[in-house]
Amino acid sequence: MNMNEQFKYVFEPELLIEFHAKAKQMSAKAGDTILEIGQVVKMMPIILSGVIKVSRIDEDGRELLLYYVNPNESCAMTFTCCMEHYPSEIRAVAEEDVEMLAIPINVMDEWLVKYPTWKSFVMKTIKNRFNELLKTIDQIAFQKLDERLIHYLKEKSKTTGSALINLSHEQIANDLATSRVVISRLLKTLENQKKLLLYRHQIKLLSDM
Repeated sequence: MNMNEQFKYVFEPELLIEFHAKAKQMSAKAGDTILEIGQVVKMMPIILSGVIKVSRIDEDGRELLLYYVNPNESCAMTFTCCMEHYPSEIRAVAEEDVEMLAIPINVMDEWLVKYPTWKSFVMKTIKNRFNELLKTIDQIAFQKLDERLIHYLKEKSKTTGSALINLSHEQIANDLATSRVVISRLLKTLENQKKLLLYRHQIKLLSDM
């Protein structure tokens, strides 16, 4: 992968040189846990390819999806942990095979002062993730579960670029902090409304979704 080509319109050439000198390229397989709750954050990732799911876990072990991190993006929660040297408050799991740059935390402050594009990237990431968290809160507080499910499926399709979603009912239930039985019932209702088709561990969204 040509990193210079991928980021030439995002970061100045001098910063790309710093990436080559100080950042480490890493990979993760689909399903790998990249960051666990309570883990000390030692690097800040920038996703080159693949998708990472970021979630919170409550005291009962239930998982709540917060947002996805896509190519050319990073995780705002990781920024805050890096800057303040706090343990992670989120879990990050590779949704599919991931390639990423690992930026060492000891250069974060220096780059914020030295490179305007880096400061812009950090602030934009925080702003975008904050807006996504507000949407998540709005959905939980004001939307019915069927509306949250439809939004979830559309966002998943948008993230993967495919109308075919490879998820079990159990996985969806975990992301939406509800039960598999409830999700199965709602999905069956949507199928009866001809908004999607259900297969084993797969869901195909139709144009009326």
